[in-house]
Amino acid sequence: MSEDRHIKNNQESKREKDGHVYYIRGEIEVDGEKYQRYAVATHFVQRGEDYLKVLKQYIEPLYKEGDIISMSEKVISMCQDNTVEMKDVKLGFWAKFLSKFAMKSSAGIGMNEPYKLQLAIDMKGLPLVLWASFCSAVGKLFHKHGIFYEIVGQDVAGIDGFYSHSAFETYHTLAVLNPREPEKVCKNIKDELGYSCILADANDLNIEILGVSPDLSEKSEDYVKGLIGDNPAGQDDELTPFIIIRKV
Repeated sequence: MSEDRHIKNNQESKREKDGHVYYIRGEIEVDGEKYQRYAVATHFVQRGEDYLKVLKQYIEPLYKEGDIISMSEKVISMCQDNTVEMKDVKLGFWAKFLSKFAMKSSAGIGMNEPYKLQLAIDMKGLPLVLWASFCSAVGKLFHKHGIFYEIVGQDVAGIDGFYSHSAFETYHTLAVLNPREPEKVCKNIKDELGYSCILADANDLNIEILGVSPDLSEKSEDYVKGLIGDNPAGQDDELTPFIIIRKV
């Protein structure tokens, strides 16, 4: 990872405590309260690792009572090995054809990647994907976007990977799906480690809250999204999947 490449991870915002590196992401105000966010750098988490051990390794040395931990959905899914390898996706005619008309996004690889679209077809069935594609095409005539994912669902919107440009070779041929039982994951973290936590699928265009720990369940979605509204984890290869959110 090159820090010159990633604006979010620059030397000015870099801090270190007892060998643990983190980056100051800046304050944000939510419901009249100010919060500072710290993006915690980790190793590249591999498939099958224990997310409780990974969290404890990187969060415990920096944690203060009252902190909220936001977690990238990708790191939890990697720990669950909820992934699909490109070699296991059999590319068909419709994925090749429809991907030519999909809109490219600055937020990452979308359905313009044939293998990703084929995976969506495998997950949801060809009829639904064809209907979503048709509705999306009509919506674009009226400058409405996001219709495709509204129809196929968050599980398809959450497919992450098949990034030929990624600095991490693993992601060139690996797709990461949404975490299994995200609410249960958050409860487990709260019970075992005591961390209030948020599990989110976030990019620079949109944020989906997949789960929160029980103590945050009564908070509004706007409040939870507001804490990470500027996507402090980053969009590229920052290796900062955990955000410590601390009230100022």
